[in-house]
Amino acid sequence: MNNSQRSDNHSHNIDYRTIEQTMEKLSGGTRRLAAQLTTTATFESLWSALTDYDHLNIYIPNLLSSKKIFQKNNNVHLKQVGAQDFLGMKFSAEVTIDLYEEKELGLLRFNLIKGDFRKFEGSWKIKTIKNTSKNSLIYDLTVQGFQWMPIGMIEKRLKKDLSENLIAVDRRAKTINN
Repeated sequence: MNNSQRSDNHSHNIDYRTIEQTMEKLSGGTRRLAAQLTTTATFESLWSALTDYDHLNIYIPNLLSSKKIFQKNNNVHLKQVGAQDFLGMKFSAEVTIDLYEEKELGLLRFNLIKGDFRKFEGSWKIKTIKNTSKNSLIYDLTVQGFQWMPIGMIEKRLKKDLSENLIAVDRRAKTINN
């Protein structure tokens, strides 16, 4: 379907096929994934969407719960539970992450305190694209499962999730009036 055939309620959506993605296979079953999309959503609306910690599960697919359990200045601890259907089986994972907000840099850095992964760390970054009214939204994740977790088998799922998360944040940001 080309853009001229889209209905009015889809005309505000960008072409999400323009998401750029990379994946690195690191030692010990560790994967580093990064995804980026260009959006017309404002910096403030993107920041608001990303830092609405207790409501992330409302618009981020496969995130069952997200709860802020600690905050002091720009340091936040979140407890999150995600779930997937994978090869006909229900898989869920829980993490408690330490998150550091650097709004002036458009950066949210996080790392694992405890949870169902050996490693779960990364960042969300908002970058203004010079000489445009657009922003770049970047999600970078390094993940290492426990030995019983078939990380190699779920690579495609991880890549799909990163794209879906970017799209979800972008869509949510576009509903926020800043």
